[in-house]
Amino acid sequence: MRETALYPPIKKFLKAQGYEVKAEIGPADVVAVRGEEPPVIVELKTGFSLGLYHQAVERQAISDLVYIAVPLGKGRGAYKALLRNQKLCRRLGLGLITVRLTDRHVTVHLDPAPYQPRKSKQRQTRLLGEFARREGDPNVGGTTRRTIVTAYRQDALRCQKFLAENGPTKAALVAKLTGVARARQIMADNHYGWFERVATGVYSLASDGKLE
Repeated sequence: MRETALYPPIKKFLKAQGYEVKAEIGPADVVAVRGEEPPVIVELKTGFSLGLYHQAVERQAISDLVYIAVPLGKGRGAYKALLRNQKLCRRLGLGLITVRLTDRHVTVHLDPAPYQPRKSKQRQTRLLGEFARREGDPNVGGTTRRTIVTAYRQDALRCQKFLAENGPTKAALVAKLTGVARARQIMADNHYGWFERVATGVYSLASDGKLE
């Protein structure tokens, strides 16, 4: 399909809202004007792309009412992509329109508006907590998530080393002597498969929990 297939239904939709609509005005794909209101600009593409967002953001120098328009996709993957791109449009202050090509139905999913991100105090607390507990800087930025050394792993390694050197030990004593306050939880959860409980509150290294 071509971008031109999107123009007739979008023009019809905007005209029904009382706009005068014209295509290819200056750098804009579609311009709609209604009285003394700021112009509505719509950028057409056959799918979401970085280039589409670049064009739309440039049009914001002309008007605050900038939309991107793409065909409505089918299936779960297309729906997820629509939600992700709707979120991106909201952050960029752009509107989002889709056209269902089977019947040329136009849907406005989002109108342009200034974006003010909502901060999550819980996420910030969790981030700063991990930062404070992390000893040193053992990772390189850009590393895959599966190989990152977290503060939890560092604490588990301390418990592992202690048990390797001292044998089966009460969890309370491991916590006291290693400085790992959550030692009991770490050894009980046994996330890495390093520990085993040999008696009530007493842990040792598992047979395959060799020191790393």
